Amino acid sequence: MKARDFDEKFESGEDLTSDLDLPKARRLNQEPKRINVDFPTWMIESLDREAKRLGVTRQSIIKIWIAEMLEQKVS
Repeated sequence: MKARDFDEKFESGEDLTSDLDLPKARRLNQEPKRINVDFPTWMIESLDREAKRLGVTRQSIIKIWIAEMLEQKVS
């Protein structure tokens, strides 16, 4: 399908799911990339307490906080 035809279907509100290869779909710039960061023990303990309070993992709280800070810098 040509991009023009796809755009027309999208703009008219048609269901496009049959035209997509969803198992191969990827969000740009969303693929994970592993990094290593060393934190002092007191910081890890604080992260763990906050993560437990919020019911998320340590990794999640780190990602949430970094994303929030980056959003503030962009705004």
